[in-house]
Amino acid sequence: MRSSIAQDRSDPFAEGAFFETTRTVYNLEPDYRKPLFKMPREDRARMFGRLCFLYGTDVAEPYLLELERILQVHAAYKPSARIEMEKGFDTTERFTEKDIILITYGDLLKGPEGSPLTTLAKFCNTYLEGTINTLHLLPFFPYSSDRGFSVVDFETVDPRLGTWEDIEDLENRYQLMFDGVINHVSSKSRWFQHFLNGDPFYGRFFMTYNSPDELTPEQKRMIFRPRTSDILTEFHTINGPRYVWTTFSTDQIDLNYKNPDVLMRVLEILLLYVRHGADIIRLDAVTFLWAEPGTRCVHLEETHQIVKLFRDVLNLVAPGVALITETNVPHEENISYFGNGGDEAQMVYNFALPPLVLHTFYTQDTGAISGWARSLEAPSNTTTFFNFLDSHDGIGLMGVKGLLSEKEIDFIIRTAREYGGFISYKTADDGTEAPYEINITWFSALNREGSGEDIAFQVKRFVASRVIGLVLQGVPGIYLHSLIGTQNDIDAVLATESKRDINRTVIDGSAIAEALGDPFSKLSRISREFGRLIRIRTKRRAFHPNGGQEVLSLSSSVFSVLRTSPEEDQRILTLLNVTDRACHVEVPLCDLGTEDLRWYDLVSGVEWMAEEGKLYVSLEPYAVVWLEPMLNGGVEVIPET
Repeated sequence: MRSSIAQDRSDPFAEGAFFETTRTVYNLEPDYRKPLFKMPREDRARMFGRLCFLYGTDVAEPYLLELERILQVHAAYKPSARIEMEKGFDTTERFTEKDIILITYGDLLKGPEGSPLTTLAKFCNTYLEGTINTLHLLPFFPYSSDRGFSVVDFETVDPRLGTWEDIEDLENRYQLMFDGVINHVSSKSRWFQHFLNGDPFYGRFFMTYNSPDELTPEQKRMIFRPRTSDILTEFHTINGPRYVWTTFSTDQIDLNYKNPDVLMRVLEILLLYVRHGADIIRLDAVTFLWAEPGTRCVHLEETHQIVKLFRDVLNLVAPGVALITETNVPHEENISYFGNGGDEAQMVYNFALPPLVLHTFYTQDTGAISGWARSLEAPSNTTTFFNFLDSHDGIGLMGVKGLLSEKEIDFIIRTAREYGGFISYKTADDGTEAPYEINITWFSALNREGSGEDIAFQVKRFVASRVIGLVLQGVPGIYLHSLIGTQNDIDAVLATESKRDINRTVIDGSAIAEALGDPFSKLSRISREFGRLIRIRTKRRAFHPNGGQEVLSLSSSVFSVLRTSPEEDQRILTLLNVTDRACHVEVPLCDLGTEDLRWYDLVSGVEWMAEEGKLYVSLEPYAVVWLEPMLNGGVEVIPET
């Protein structure tokens, strides 16, 4: 079992280099000969308070003892070297400019290797050296539906993908993000089967009713639903029919966190993931954890307290492991999962970003995204945003509620449909269906198929759109299909009748190799142009998540961000033309905090000279310009690869 705290990277951005990592792994068995872990008094009081809030004092007291037992078991797996290494962990450097996260299923690539996870490892090691340092492995457990998000067994690797040894092999080279799919389980899971069979221990693991009428029509209307299906699903048990709470589908049974045994078992699972190599744990659909009829059943304080308890636990026994919350909701609700900046998630999905980027490129106007980006601020230097543009699901629309008008959102939807996308719906507060997400690949969302445009121009637009995720404060996330510019898979949607399958095509590894060997192919162009920008980013401290960020108003056609390193000794002015026409901008040096006249474009290698206190910059359509002052007489150039 493996997991990392500190990493020693030996020039990972040199040509042909890879991320050398030094890992201190967990022992295979717990060692109970050494003293048992003891909760510090302050932490014990804090966690007891959370349990009291959730369950009351009488229940909290015995379950605090159970929680301590779980922590003692986990701590007994730790070697002494890991304990010492954790003492020096710097939480402000948990995420840095070097962090780029690749989002992928374990079996999106097929090849001749022994397992899909082995094929993924070969692909990453061969083609992504010096660019990606973190892998978000979407659920790799046995499942019954929803492409992995209806988990049958939380503790084993799906044998169709590989083994825990394959996961640990990836962990030797990359940081790993695991999914904690802890809102629900598969109807085929052992837990739910025990419930159906009348096992009394599992009788309260799920939210059940004897009749669907036990939830009133008013209560049902109040529930925030990401789907249009019924909230209650009928199952036949040994004790007769029962109606079970199912937020997402009839095969995904919500867990009942009002039962403290559920919380304890989930904590054990999350710590198992830590011992198997998780550096980041993604809390899937976490906003729905605690359900209370008579409320909207989202963002309840009980849910926040559970996330904070997870954070308390990791702070104590795995301080190098971070939590990220996945909450496809309006922006202000989304960022509430930062807590006070030190007690809840270290990272949240920046759900407003994807639809805002589409809006920007569809309208060729930066007004909306620039205004929003000026308001972005993580609450502390230990928290940050996950800047993704697309994922295994789709492009969520909830994040821009309140940021864009209904007319503007409708415009995005209409345009995406014209580009071959589908729309998924949820049940609105008034009981009608409302758009929830756009199902489309990112390349197709930017480039209309059959438009006749030159492929080089399409790639330029595509790469330009991805740049916004690279320059904003936070950690960039890139879905594998975006890394290779996949187009809509309409055939898959028609075959499975699942709109999300438009963006989940399994790819032939040999086809990728062949395309990369052709310098004029779409994939080769994307790899060359986008990969080069990533390598530049990862070598510049100004792009650190804790670095300064100032969004400038230079032109409605240009997205302009001035990034400053945390030490304030490096400045980079990023300029992005979001239009299909050339444009020009004037940048007063006084707005850049320097009087340096000579500036160097890290992307093109062109030097710019300020005149009369201003930089005059010309940008071709969809041009990317990253200017750094030449204070020391020269700037390192990242060569073409």
